[in-house]
Amino acid sequence: MLPLLLASSSVYRRELLSRLHLPFTCSSPDIDESHAANESATDLVKRLAEQKARALAASHPGHLIIGSDQVAALEGRIIGKPHTFENAREQLLAASGKRVSFLTGLALLNSETGHCQVDCIPFTVHMRELDAARIERYLRIEQPYDCAGSFKAEGLGVSLFQSTEGPDATSLVGLPLIRLVDMLLSEGVQIP
Repeated sequence: MLPLLLASSSVYRRELLSRLHLPFTCSSPDIDESHAANESATDLVKRLAEQKARALAASHPGHLIIGSDQVAALEGRIIGKPHTFENAREQLLAASGKRVSFLTGLALLNSETGHCQVDCIPFTVHMRELDAARIERYLRIEQPYDCAGSFKAEGLGVSLFQSTEGPDATSLVGLPLIRLVDMLLSEGVQIP
């Protein structure tokens, strides 16, 4: 098996990938993650996932490189990482009682052959009705300022959800393992 490289510095993605019991290393790609004009959320996450994998190909020849990127969308509008308490509060107030779509782009690049598999895995969250006090308590405890849409689903963020729907719950955290296993199997990786 070619060595496996996760093109990410995300502790959440690292924890998810470790579930597969495969040896891997991590390296953070340096790419521009700007949203191009008229680019759909699906096209954006697929492009960024592939760019992250390709950014490390030259420095990691003979590797299987995993790239992933995620955005949240509310009423067709992309909502990114809030970075601040105020932005997070606004995002959560806007999402109260609504559906939020999470789109996770996934790429697996074989840097030896140049073959790259790319996909987008959708996941929908139906939000509870949230009042300002509940949102503030959540933000003070969880501080999800580096999470798309201010949702830290692997933590207390799950308490904000009424229900969820999608093909792979791990996509909500940022690395869709079911689809990744399909990609790895097609590259000859034995799991388990």
